[in-house]
Amino acid sequence: MIIPVVLAGGVGTRLWPVSRQLYPKQFTSLSSDPTRDAPDSVPKTLFQTTLSRLEGVRDLGAPIVVCNEEHRFLTAQQLQELGIGGASIVLEPIGRNTAPAVAIAALQAMQMQPNAILLVLPADHAIRDTQALCHAIEVGEGLAARGKLVTFGIVPTAAETGYGYILRGVAEVSEAYAVQRFVEKPDLATAKTYVDSGDYYWNSGMFMFTAERFLAELAQHAPDIMEVCRKAFAGIQPDVDFMRLPKELFAVCRSDSIDYAVMEKTRDAVVVPLDAQWNDLGAWNSLWETSGKDSAQNVLSGDVFCEDVKGSYIRAESRLVAAVGIEDLIIIETADAILVSARDRVQDVKRIVQQLEKAGRAESVNHVLVYRPWGSYESLAMGTGYQVKHIMVKPGASLSLQLHHHRAEHWIVVKGSATVTCDERVFTIHENESTFIPLGSKHRLQNHTTEMVELIEVQTGNYLGEDDIVRFDDIYGRAPVNTH
Repeated sequence: MIIPVVLAGGVGTRLWPVSRQLYPKQFTSLSSDPTRDAPDSVPKTLFQTTLSRLEGVRDLGAPIVVCNEEHRFLTAQQLQELGIGGASIVLEPIGRNTAPAVAIAALQAMQMQPNAILLVLPADHAIRDTQALCHAIEVGEGLAARGKLVTFGIVPTAAETGYGYILRGVAEVSEAYAVQRFVEKPDLATAKTYVDSGDYYWNSGMFMFTAERFLAELAQHAPDIMEVCRKAFAGIQPDVDFMRLPKELFAVCRSDSIDYAVMEKTRDAVVVPLDAQWNDLGAWNSLWETSGKDSAQNVLSGDVFCEDVKGSYIRAESRLVAAVGIEDLIIIETADAILVSARDRVQDVKRIVQQLEKAGRAESVNHVLVYRPWGSYESLAMGTGYQVKHIMVKPGASLSLQLHHHRAEHWIVVKGSATVTCDERVFTIHENESTFIPLGSKHRLQNHTTEMVELIEVQTGNYLGEDDIVRFDDIYGRAPVNTH
C-alpha cells in the first residue's frame, strides 16, 4: 500500500497578498494553476490538486496530512470537499521543517500499515502531466520496496537558480539512478553547466520510502530528531478529527529538512527522473510562467483593462485594475492590499511580509475574508465604535455559545433562516428579519437548514477586537477562550 504524506504546513509569504498566515497558498484556488478543473467548475486548491492527481496510482491508502494547527479546519473541510475519508490530520504546534514532520507521519503509518510505502508530497506544487507522475511513482514504489530512499528529480527546462539540484550517479534500473550528491542553489553560470551536462535534476522535494526504512535512517543520521519525535508521538492527543502533537515536547526538536537530515547522508538514495511539466509555484513569476498568455505575453485575471502592457501578471480580486504603459510587472489586487513588483524581484515579496509582521499589521495574517469551521465572515466597514461584517454559516453549522464584554451585536438575516440563542431564549429569524444581542448576553447562532445562511452583523461598543469573547460550548472542540 502507498500512503500519501502531504506536507501542508507552509505559509507561502512570496505569494502575498493572496497567501497569508491563516490562509496560505496551498489552501487557495489560484486561477493560473494549470491542473485546475474545467473553467465552468470551482477550481481545486493546490492542496486538493495534490491529492486529486494521485487518482491513477494503484493501491493508494488514506492520506496522512501534516499541517499547522491554525489550518486544521481548512484541511478537514477541503478533504471533505474531495470526498476523502479516513485521513489522518497531524497538527504541528510549531513548524520544524520536513524531517520531523515526515518522522511523525512515518510513526503514524507504522500503526496503520507497518509495510506501507510513504509518498511524501509538498502541498503547493503544480504538475500538468499526471500520467508521467503516476508512472514515476510506480518506478519509485518498486525501489522503495527494495529498501531504497527515493527522490524525484525534475528534468530541468532552464538554468534555474531558485532550485537545488541532484547529480545522478550510476543507473539502478532503467529509469532510476543512484544519487551522487545534492547541490545547493547555484549561481546562473553554474546552473547552465548543470543543465548542459544532462546529469543534473531539480530537487523536487518529493520522496518515496517505507516508513520503517526512513525511521531507521533518521535514527542513524539524526538520532536527536528521532528521539524527540518518538516522545512527541507517544504524547499525541486526539482532538475531534485531528491528532495534536504536544507543544512542550515537539518544540524542542531541531529544525531540519529531509535532505540534510537523511538523504544527503544515506547510501541508499536514488533519483527517479520526472518530466511532467512541474512547478513549485513558489512566487508570482511561477504563476506567470505556467499560465496561458495573450499576444503581449500578459496573464490577466479578474476585472483588468490594459493599454500598452507587456510581459506582466495582473490579478484583480475585488475591483477594477487598469494598467497603462508598463512591462514585466506583477500587480496583485485584493480587498485590503495591492502588490506591485518587478517580475524579476518577486522573491523579495517576503521582505514586505516581514515588515508588516514587525509593524503588527493584520494584513500579514488575515484576509478581509476570514474562514472559520462554521463558515466565513468578511469585514465590510469599520469606524470608531462600530464594525460591519458579512457572515455566512454553512448548513448544519453552529457558532460557539459565547458572550462579549465590550460589544453588542445586531444581526440582520439576508438569506435563509437562522436559529438564535440569546440568554434563555431560543428562536428563529428569517430573511429580512433581525435581532439584537445585548452586551454581556450569552448567545449562539446556528444553521439547522440545508441552505447557507447569510447575515449582516453590526457590532457596536468601545472595543471590537476578535479576542473579546468568552466561549462556553463549541462543537468544534476549540479552546474555551478564542476568536469567534
